[in-house]
Amino acid sequence: MSSTLNTLSALSPLDGRYAAKGDALRPHFSEFGLIRNRVRVEVEWLKALAAAPHLVEIAPFSAATIAEMDAVVANFSEEDGAAIKAIEAETNHDVKAMEYWLKARFENNAEVSKASEFIHFACTSEDINNTSHALMLKEARDAVLLPMIDRVIDRFVQLAHQHADLAMLSRTHGQPASPTTLGKEMANIAYRLRHARKSIAAVDMTAKFNGAVGNYNAHLSAYPDIDWAAFNQRFIESLDLVFNPYTIQIEPHDSMAELFDAIARMDTILIDACRDIWMYISLGFFKQKLKAGEVGSSTMPHKVNPIDFENAEGNFGMANSILRHFSEKLPISRMQRDLTDSTVLRNMGVGFGHALLGLDSCLRGLNKLESDPARVAADLDNAWEVLAEPIQTVMRRYGIPKPYEQLKELTRGTGITKAALQEFVGKLAIPDADKKRLLDMTPASYIGEAASLARKI
Repeated sequence: MSSTLNTLSALSPLDGRYAAKGDALRPHFSEFGLIRNRVRVEVEWLKALAAAPHLVEIAPFSAATIAEMDAVVANFSEEDGAAIKAIEAETNHDVKAMEYWLKARFENNAEVSKASEFIHFACTSEDINNTSHALMLKEARDAVLLPMIDRVIDRFVQLAHQHADLAMLSRTHGQPASPTTLGKEMANIAYRLRHARKSIAAVDMTAKFNGAVGNYNAHLSAYPDIDWAAFNQRFIESLDLVFNPYTIQIEPHDSMAELFDAIARMDTILIDACRDIWMYISLGFFKQKLKAGEVGSSTMPHKVNPIDFENAEGNFGMANSILRHFSEKLPISRMQRDLTDSTVLRNMGVGFGHALLGLDSCLRGLNKLESDPARVAADLDNAWEVLAEPIQTVMRRYGIPKPYEQLKELTRGTGITKAALQEFVGKLAIPDADKKRLLDMTPASYIGEAASLARKI
């Protein structure tokens, strides 16, 4: 078999079967995305040094030079990335290769060439890498993940409003329970997802830029009179990141862990949702819109399988196994530095990729759903025993002895008809208005505030 990489020969389904679904993440989490961000950080650092009044050895750059430097970042290409990788083949060091490439790239610019030794000035590789990783995560979250989450939430809200009044039998422990509405159940999911999204969006991505072991040793050896902590904080904040002033050689990855945990919590909510919707499809509450030419089963022509929700559940599970490993492993480093985080961090796109696949599959499934009101109503109309709850509650109000026990004896473990329940109510010693209200009640009307809550989401 040819070793040429394509969607058929890719080792990971993210780059194979599902390659198109992950395209939006490639600019952020690919090797190219990492190198591009490293170049950005190095260029911005050099610009910051040149603009500092106390570093007299590096002159401020002209507007034309700054424009050229910005263009290198903005127009960074795969060819540029390949050139850096070619240098890395000789240096066996990725960040150093990028430094050499920058020096060569600006060798014809007299201003930058004169200041070339200030490229990577006082930096350890981790200063560049951790800042790049923070930028990658922040950009991928804000540009790709959150918009997809919003689309899924919006669809649940639509379903909540559409089915706000569609009374439905609840099932607690798999048994008939107090009625709800199909819309209210969708609203429950939307509310949970909104909270999860807020947690994901609220994570501040932190970065450190304080040298080999976090103490500005090299910085102060060259310029002892500069407040490097304040200077470097301003630099990190100029990148719209949060500065971490207390670190070892590496940024401790606590904000990364917080982000990964927040995404995993969202995934867990959606696993729960996918399983419930799978059950609603099985019960016939939802049908799935048919797609011409699509096959549900290789042998049973009648089947329309809930494959989108199954695919989503599987991918959310894959994402969580990876994301939770990240959050447990990344905050741990032996002494001031070990390298176990490096190879793990290269898989951030895998965790995000499976989460994105799950969201895409879930949304695709949600967009196929059509309720079957007749099936939902028939299921509810066969459960008159659920009215035992309101009846015994009214009995309690008027002091009738052992209301719970009386209804338990009447209904528990046996089917009960409308006639039998109304016969029981007719004999109760309660005010006529309350008796009429109970006699007029049906399982479909006993939904509390469900419809109102669904419309308010």
